[in-house]
Amino acid sequence: MKVSTLIGVVLAALLAPGAAVAAEFYAGKTITMSTHASPGGGYDTYLRTLAAHFGGHIPGTPRVIVVNQPGAGGLTAINYAGRRAPRDGTFLTLASQGILFQQATGGQGLQVSLDAFSWIGNFVKSNDVIVTWYTSPVKNFADAKQRESTLGTTGTGAVSDQLPLLFNALTGTKFKLIRGYEGASQMNLAMERGEIDGRGANMWASYKVTNPNEIRDRKFNALVQLGTRKEPDLSDVPLLADLVKGDARKEAIARFVALAQDNNRPVAAPPGVPADRVMILRRAFDATMKDAAFLADAKKQRLEIAPMTGEEVQAAVHQVLTTPKDVIAQTQAFLAGAK
Repeated sequence: MKVSTLIGVVLAALLAPGAAVAAEFYAGKTITMSTHASPGGGYDTYLRTLAAHFGGHIPGTPRVIVVNQPGAGGLTAINYAGRRAPRDGTFLTLASQGILFQQATGGQGLQVSLDAFSWIGNFVKSNDVIVTWYTSPVKNFADAKQRESTLGTTGTGAVSDQLPLLFNALTGTKFKLIRGYEGASQMNLAMERGEIDGRGANMWASYKVTNPNEIRDRKFNALVQLGTRKEPDLSDVPLLADLVKGDARKEAIARFVALAQDNNRPVAAPPGVPADRVMILRRAFDATMKDAAFLADAKKQRLEIAPMTGEEVQAAVHQVLTTPKDVIAQTQAFLAGAK
């Protein structure tokens, strides 16, 4: 018998009792997955695509449903998951990308530390981009430093709100935030009507899902992007790291923020879920990310899939939340100045 085959047999034997217990627990159950976003946006599309395939990779084949919990820039959904949701493995949430950065920088409103959640996996790593509508006079980074532009955001704490403020503080852009939009659809419509110039930071992969025609027809002006490397199709759009190069303090902040935003679409279980069920959910997420039917559905909807395991997300969350205090303090100071 080959060594690899022997290892597989041993692992199967070790995992069989846990799988049997999980099958008994999940059989006939319903897993509820929540998102802070309104229906139709990028977060919602990712989660509903997962829901269509996820249950088939869990012993007992539970039913999976999606609920929308918009509000407070993602805080409503994550606080529900942290404080009120079932802790038995039947509830998951797709967290707002900006929540991790908010906690790390001392933002208010989060009721449970993100370190306490059990992270199940992350769909994709993609840069955050600030865009304006093609009719706006602000068409590139240089314009954004010269004249004011209004950007729609869902509210304080959301990545759409935080990152424009940071660009203002670190690079001298003149973004003015218009808060209170429920989600992507409302902000897109407001851009088209000329009510706002553009949108606060949003994941480029999400724009590819929700606005492929606008991208194709060049109706978005991509001004700046945040990430650890440039998006392949935005090679001429500057990274925050490029714009602050040479200033050691700002470079440290840019690295910290890029890491905090790397988990673009992370899925979490509430604190206190039994470890064996967390493991079942993590491995089911991993299997779904490789499922041919899931990947075909994702491709149809232009969803980029470049996943991270739950263990990788857990480690990244902890790393961000243990960032040196001096870097956090400097980031807070810049944000306070921008506000």
